[in-house]
Amino acid sequence: MSQENCPVLQTHLVSLHSNKYYGKTFPTAKEQKAFEKNLYKKTHRANAEVIMLDGLTVVYRSNVDLFFYVMGSCHENELILGSVLNCLYDAVNQILRKNVEKRTLLENLDVILLAVDEICDGGIVLEADSTSVVQRVAVRSDDIPLGEQTVAQVLQSAKEQLKWSLLK
Repeated sequence: MSQENCPVLQTHLVSLHSNKYYGKTFPTAKEQKAFEKNLYKKTHRANAEVIMLDGLTVVYRSNVDLFFYVMGSCHENELILGSVLNCLYDAVNQILRKNVEKRTLLENLDVILLAVDEICDGGIVLEADSTSVVQRVAVRSDDIPLGEQTVAQVLQSAKEQLKWSLLK
């Protein structure tokens, strides 16, 4: 596949605290902040999943106190952008163990940004399977044999299991 046929992203935004821009659509931080403010204003109460804004196709998804955005040029296929968004959201969901909220995302931002890098490199989509992304970036403490875990890891694992058993 030639590079001109590859889907190209303009940016990923997760919430408005961690974002990653590709290309030169918004070269300055001031332009980026203005765009983000306008984007949030247009999407925070909307029920749609796709909008056109400033010549970009934007697909987005919200969860509790976070918004996940994936953007491409107005010529990009919305289904591909949606697939990338679903991969990003599902990977974040798996990494954060279904506790997708702002606090836990910020605590694990290094792993989340690594997942973004696995999904997309320089705007070129590399992966759309969240399971593959998570396998490459996450070291889960419950995969470590019990004898090799620290006391804190064992307590954290037990706490997670108890929490999920109560939520079911």
